[in-house]
Amino acid sequence: MLRTLVAAGVIGLAGATVHAQDERYELSDDVAGTARQLAETALESDLAYEIVESLTTEVGPRLAGTPQEARAREWGVETLRELGFENVRVEEFALDLWTRGETIYEDVAIVSPYPQPVYATSLGGAGSTPEAGLEAEIVFFDSYDDLLTFDDASDALEGKLVYVNDRMVASRTGEGYGWANRKRRSGWVEAENRGAVGVIVRSVGTSSHRFAHTGMMGFPDERMPEIPVVAVSAPDADQIERIHESGEPIVMSLNTNAGWRGEVVSGNVIGEIPGREAPEEIVVIGGHLDSWDLGTGALDDGAGVAITMAAAKLIGDLDQHPRRTIRVVLFGAEEVGLVGARAYAAAREEDGTLDNHVIGSESDFGAREIWRFDSNVGEHALPVMDAMARELAFLGILRGDNEGGGGPDMIPLQYAGVPMARLAQNGEDYFNYHHTPDDTLDKIDEDELAQNVAAWAMFTYMAAELPVDFRPQDDEGTSEDEAN
Repeated sequence: MLRTLVAAGVIGLAGATVHAQDERYELSDDVAGTARQLAETALESDLAYEIVESLTTEVGPRLAGTPQEARAREWGVETLRELGFENVRVEEFALDLWTRGETIYEDVAIVSPYPQPVYATSLGGAGSTPEAGLEAEIVFFDSYDDLLTFDDASDALEGKLVYVNDRMVASRTGEGYGWANRKRRSGWVEAENRGAVGVIVRSVGTSSHRFAHTGMMGFPDERMPEIPVVAVSAPDADQIERIHESGEPIVMSLNTNAGWRGEVVSGNVIGEIPGREAPEEIVVIGGHLDSWDLGTGALDDGAGVAITMAAAKLIGDLDQHPRRTIRVVLFGAEEVGLVGARAYAAAREEDGTLDNHVIGSESDFGAREIWRFDSNVGEHALPVMDAMARELAFLGILRGDNEGGGGPDMIPLQYAGVPMARLAQNGEDYFNYHHTPDDTLDKIDEDELAQNVAAWAMFTYMAAELPVDFRPQDDEGTSEDEAN
């Protein structure tokens, strides 16, 4: 299936080892032609948009562990079957349920010096206030680093509200998110350890809209917060910052009944396009089915669900299936800690099929155009990835490096040794909408969505058709994915 021009070394087919750095792989005309045909069909198709429209309209928000997420699983099973996928099933797993309470916005206000309400929402995993709420003066920290270096011996935070003001900077790669997100993940630990009664953070995002940004906190050593933790919208954070700069002490009030509600059931929805020659070998792709409860999860991650389902459907419609099985996984409970991803990897360890996963990738960064193709494969397989990149180039996609991951839900599989690829999307405005009520269908451009499907159809088909072992050989190392 490959036509190869070799400057040095040997061809790597069906698991053979190749170490030469200067060889060039060329796809056969059949493989390259089919990949291009898939892309051209995808560019004219509105299937992905129809899928994400259906999910966000008929199900809407789908917080992990809630009845809405259960409805999304039912939707996923029905849609996969309608599209012709085989072996459609749900793999259930247990989940601790957290909800924010009766409303998506909490009762939060500035009490003095200038009384006014602010828009705020609890962060995932946060505790509640006393039933009557609480009122306290804030201690303002311009950055999370300032909180970290605050004098541990001081009792200045005892009985106070900690406020952390870090701003996030937008970028195409979204790399500013991890740095800004430290306060969301770990700020509560620093504050609670110093006797604070609650935490308020500037939303982790780049929007100027009056929407607060939620997201899951971190829980070191399975410790859960006993205090409320909320994020305020960027305009409200600006207001707090201005008052602080005036030198006036700020007193704020909070009232929330967010908290943990007990153990429930979630699940991963799976559908397959069986391979014609090596059905036991699996190319795994997908997105996560759950979303936060503020918006309808169109970008995070209805788009990823739709892109990968549509791409696999187009491949399934070919006259001949590719050699390997394509497995689409709609992961459950991603937002609350990759619970579905961990359950999927554990199930593959248990059923002994982990080594059958030849490569994986997830779409989970919105719906803007794909601009770069990254990988994390064995050195011997890099010429093959480069050949794939050359085919993807007509879609405006650059070849990236071999240090990437496959997306959040692929992290447990990557840690277990599964090779990865990443079709990186433009994230310049992703964090304007991410984890806010603004994550809705109208933010998706249909042409850009179609370009995503075209790229995914090409990559997935080539990975499933070519008889290449992407795993590192015994004398090669591999890179680890960095969690988002």
